[in-house]
Amino acid sequence: MNCKLGTVESRFADIVWENEPVTTAELVKLCADKLEWKRTTTYTVLKKLCGRGIFQLQDSIVSAVISRREYYALQSQQFVEEKFQGSLPAFIAAFTSKRKLTEDEIQEISEMIDSFKEVRGGGG
Repeated sequence: MNCKLGTVESRFADIVWENEPVTTAELVKLCADKLEWKRTTTYTVLKKLCGRGIFQLQDSIVSAVISRREYYALQSQQFVEEKFQGSLPAFIAAFTSKRKLTEDEIQEISEMIDSFKEVRGGGG
């Protein structure tokens, strides 16, 4: 699935995610107000993102095929794959080389790791 979005597409996607399910008429109004788009532009971008499998249009109702959370998870995974050869530790090392983690962040990450160990049956 090609789900990379440009800046304008991302703004459009946010409008859909914040208002779904939304009628096409309402979406046209929202895009006119927030993006200053004409009806044809809204339909063109909608068709493009439906073709990519991010949104669906059925009976004049637009809804998400993938949620905003799922979209950002896919983007993050793709970024780590492309930039760090899929190595999450390499990504974390690069991220933390310029930014110190707070104690709360360290605790939260530690808890996440512990929960993954439990799910995989390797807790200890």
